[in-house]
Amino acid sequence: MNLRIILILGALSAFAPLAIDFYLPGFPAMATAFATDEKHIQLTLAVYFGGLAIGQLIYGPLADRFGRRVPLLSGVTLFTVASFACAYAPSLDWLIGARFVQALGGCAGMVISRAVVSDKCDAVGSAKVYSQLMLVTGLAPILAPLAGGLMVGVWGWQSIFLALSIFSVMAAIAVAVGLPETFPAHQPRQPLSGSLRRYGALLSDRVYLGYALTGGISIAGMFAYIAGSPFVFIKLYGVPAEHYGWLFGSNAAGFILVAQLNARLLAKRGPAFLLSRTVWVYVAAALSLLGIAAMRTEALWPLLVPLFICIASLGCILPNTSACAMSGQGARAGSASALLGCIQFGVAAGAASLVGVLHDGTAMPMAMVISLCGVLAVTIAMSTQRLQRARAVQAQG
Repeated sequence: MNLRIILILGALSAFAPLAIDFYLPGFPAMATAFATDEKHIQLTLAVYFGGLAIGQLIYGPLADRFGRRVPLLSGVTLFTVASFACAYAPSLDWLIGARFVQALGGCAGMVISRAVVSDKCDAVGSAKVYSQLMLVTGLAPILAPLAGGLMVGVWGWQSIFLALSIFSVMAAIAVAVGLPETFPAHQPRQPLSGSLRRYGALLSDRVYLGYALTGGISIAGMFAYIAGSPFVFIKLYGVPAEHYGWLFGSNAAGFILVAQLNARLLAKRGPAFLLSRTVWVYVAAALSLLGIAAMRTEALWPLLVPLFICIASLGCILPNTSACAMSGQGARAGSASALLGCIQFGVAAGAASLVGVLHDGTAMPMAMVISLCGVLAVTIAMSTQRLQRARAVQAQG
């Protein structure tokens, strides 16, 4: 896959993290503008996650029926219009509705970028490209809040959504000019009437579902960290709020570095092999985190070491689970990508909520959820690979 297409797919993959992380510094200003509190402003974030989960299920069948370009350009256009609507929202209800529509448009890039990679690459090639795209996913949590904070201070919170509109217009131009149709010419287009049947077939495919759940549960551990770390770092251990971003960014940097290392290791080992090793690193670090949290240490650094390893290991786990799940999907790659994303965000949102439900004023809820995710991820990954090996032996026999 050439560099031009990878850069375009990187821009498309950035839609979701940018629309989430970019506007977080604007919460206080938005609460003031709409005469409400930040708790109600957070509804704009919750509804965005809901839109991402629902929208992906819509774009999958569309991509399998109409190809990759038409649904993609439609989704990017919808994101652009919704971003303008967010910028000029006259009320909080309007903003919440516009954020939902924005998510419906933005998730087109997530679904179809995975389908494009599957169209053009085998399992190993796909894992390499996904690892390169993780560079965008990892950089967004570092750079987007910093840029968003500067823009809110200078031009107000509306400027963030105007910037997202400009970004999406540029992405649409790049897609129109530089991204060819990649739907395999020899594959029949899938009718929309068979969408539910295709999703049912994917859910009954134990190998696909196993890899999808392994990735989803691993991402759930990261969401538990995102949900719990502000309290643990700032409230519990007294880290100044302005320094929180550096701790958050260091973990994101570990994620990026491991993702790039994974891309190099794939030249020697396949994605399934690397996944089978890395999930054990993840669960070992997660259980260490739980043990340290149970001791309630006075210093923060003992928690930071296993937490860094947990987040960094996802740079290997996530691209490899996506590559293994998408391998061999062919004409239904759009539906497979959509269901993969829906499972990931659905499980991850549940983990973030569980951290809040278990909140007890310690680091234990965050550590417990991350550890649970680690145990489940390694269990499902190992059983999935045993099943896949058994199928391979049966096919050879």
